[in-house]
Amino acid sequence: MLLLVNVILTLWVSWARGQEIACDPPRIENSQYISKRTNYRLGDTITYYCTSGFFPSSWGNTAKCTDKGWDPPPRCSLNPCEFPEIKHGLLYNEETYRSYFPAPIGQWFYYSCDENYVTPPEKVWHYITCTQDGWTPEVPCRRKCIFNYLEHPHSPPQEQRYLQGQSITVTCPWGYSFPNLQRTVTVTCTEKGWSSPPTCIQHCDMPIFENATATITGKPFRPNDTLDYQCLDGYENEDGNSLGSMVCTENGWSHLPTCFKSADKCGPPPAISNGAITSLPLEVYPPGSRVEYQCQAYYELRGPKYVTCSYAKWSELPSCIDPCVISEKIMSEKNIELKGKDDKTYYVKTGDIIEFVCKSGHRAVTSEESFQAVCLEGTVEFPRCE
Repeated sequence: MLLLVNVILTLWVSWARGQEIACDPPRIENSQYISKRTNYRLGDTITYYCTSGFFPSSWGNTAKCTDKGWDPPPRCSLNPCEFPEIKHGLLYNEETYRSYFPAPIGQWFYYSCDENYVTPPEKVWHYITCTQDGWTPEVPCRRKCIFNYLEHPHSPPQEQRYLQGQSITVTCPWGYSFPNLQRTVTVTCTEKGWSSPPTCIQHCDMPIFENATATITGKPFRPNDTLDYQCLDGYENEDGNSLGSMVCTENGWSHLPTCFKSADKCGPPPAISNGAITSLPLEVYPPGSRVEYQCQAYYELRGPKYVTCSYAKWSELPSCIDPCVISEKIMSEKNIELKGKDDKTYYVKTGDIIEFVCKSGHRAVTSEESFQAVCLEGTVEFPRCE
């Protein structure tokens, strides 16, 4: 047990000494740096100043003590520029030029930028130059942001291009807002793209309630937000309940609350002869409900096509008028046949015209006009031949 404690203590002392003494004072030629300490710990930094005519590294005149020594290595020389880092770009013929560094003042090299990044003059190629303050341009490649993806935009009205550092004010149209419920925000083109890519989403304002109440917050609702409402005493919604809820969707509220007096609802729509409604019948219809009627084949609808529930009663109903039946038996008795059609049972809607002719070997007994008969609500006057 004692041996284990000694080992741990030895390791801790070794680690502590390593923390206390990590870097010796650097020797920097052509520098006014004065060493004020005999050793430095990890993370300590120094600042040095070069004598006249000499320049520090383009990485700066500060260095940090690391487990590998001073970083970056402090120096003062006639050539101030280290190998340039073209972030989001590439130095032309890079491997060949590595032997040129450190580079003297005035030395320049061509470079190009990656996709979605541009040089300051916005050309494919540009040059970076060594100065006494380091490389210029300081930011060789700037991000290019395109404003062309915003859904439901109000401004800007069309595709525009912005460079790193530039900002733009974006406005959503009425009925839309950003996630923070603002209609206008300012975004900036950064190295990684837009600072906060804006998205206009539709919001829902507080609806106007009729015969119902709800908690009023005064703030617009975001998609998927739910609003609960309660019908007034003596009123109910379409489901027959006094409580209901509605959901804010990307297209507005899922539905608007409809609360009506229980005594004003209607039962199933009345049945009519040879016709029916086009939808499945319900047991209860709230006031204002409307249904559509249609007739069976060949029957003619007469009256209103749509019927509305009002104060527990349905409005005027339509009727279905009988068609005319032209049978082969009747035509045989009259010695006539249909013009241009087979001698089979034929159904005609009211108001339609039917043309007849005499059968072969027979002549007309009735007037010529009678051979163009009109169907009138299920009846027709047939011509006759003998």
